[in-house]
Amino acid sequence: MINLEVPKKFSAFVNQANQVAREFLRPNSRKYDAAEHEYPKELDTLAALIDGLNSSGTGNGAGATGVRRTEDGDQGNRNGSNMSSALSIIETCYGDVGLTLAMPRQGLGNSAIASVANDEQLKRFEGKWAAMAITEPHCGSDSAAINTTAKLDGDHYVLNGEKIFITSGERADAIVVWATLDKSLGRAAIKSFVVEKGTPGLTLVRLEHKLGIRASDTAHYRLEDVRVHKDNLLGDPEVNVDKGFAGVMQTFDNTRPLVAAMAVGVARAALEDTLKLLTDAGIEINYDKPAQAQSAAAAIYLQLEADWEAAYLLTLQAAWMADNRKPNSLQASMAKAKAGRSGVDITLKCVELAGSVGYSEHELLEKWGRDSKILDIFEGTQQIQQLIVARRLLNKSSADLK
Repeated sequence: MINLEVPKKFSAFVNQANQVAREFLRPNSRKYDAAEHEYPKELDTLAALIDGLNSSGTGNGAGATGVRRTEDGDQGNRNGSNMSSALSIIETCYGDVGLTLAMPRQGLGNSAIASVANDEQLKRFEGKWAAMAITEPHCGSDSAAINTTAKLDGDHYVLNGEKIFITSGERADAIVVWATLDKSLGRAAIKSFVVEKGTPGLTLVRLEHKLGIRASDTAHYRLEDVRVHKDNLLGDPEVNVDKGFAGVMQTFDNTRPLVAAMAVGVARAALEDTLKLLTDAGIEINYDKPAQAQSAAAAIYLQLEADWEAAYLLTLQAAWMADNRKPNSLQASMAKAKAGRSGVDITLKCVELAGSVGYSEHELLEKWGRDSKILDIFEGTQQIQQLIVARRLLNKSSADLK
């Protein structure tokens, strides 16, 4: 039975994350939004704290590194690291999305490693900050169409290609690169490789200037004859046409609920700020009266809150299923689609409700509106999530439903 209330064992941890958001992330929000590409050095202290909590066992899977699934038998209803990570990210993105994404050693590449690495790799890459490189100049939402190649040469794979929109690409210690072993074999030949920074042939082309999440760097890399030891391949090195690329796609089943959690967090911040502004303006939100019997602003606000609640519950459901070793690809995509769209709708509508105050820099509402848009795009766009959901519900393959 699913219980989507915050587990008691996580209460103290969630409260700590909320304090960090209010007292540390939000006060620095404007500073690093204006100073794009400047590394937020204040995050080093916070990252060290999270590392300490995880090492001591009291962090409950804080951050992106805590999403590994276990196979230790049925233990009944469990709220584990996936749920903890989602709850903590909701809180930190309530503070600031860009600074959350800029957190050292909490990159999406860390989630990839946590999802599919073997025990030896987990130990070897422990403490590394890993970014993830999937998107290419001619390959966006269709991850199966990537052109970056990996050719086995002795004990090394030789990687060639180009990767764009790599979150934390410049600051990370390593990059998890998706590449194909044989383009003719399609999806099944796609594997992920851990490429450590400083590897010859890995060249930073540029850093992107962005609409939102400006505290987080977004890099473009070129790979020219980059030699990666075969031990850095994550998952099974064999090409299994029947299985497809389920191994690397498992990463998305874990990271999409985390991106949904980001959207839930920033949307909650916008709702709370807007409620205060409306209340100060004399507009009452009455939960005991029908929406149509209240002012237009109150009715809109109640609708936004209901939309947020749906996104929140879907996000926790996807995380709960991962913790309990249940297939959650459908739920992960549903959560990402709902939260991504709701996050944009809620933050922009809050800007509108607040009028000129919402559009100015007197409040963080306009920034939250800018930050939220990327959460509907990366880790699979809104349209791709809807396509995945349709395939799952209709039991159609990617060839049947495009």
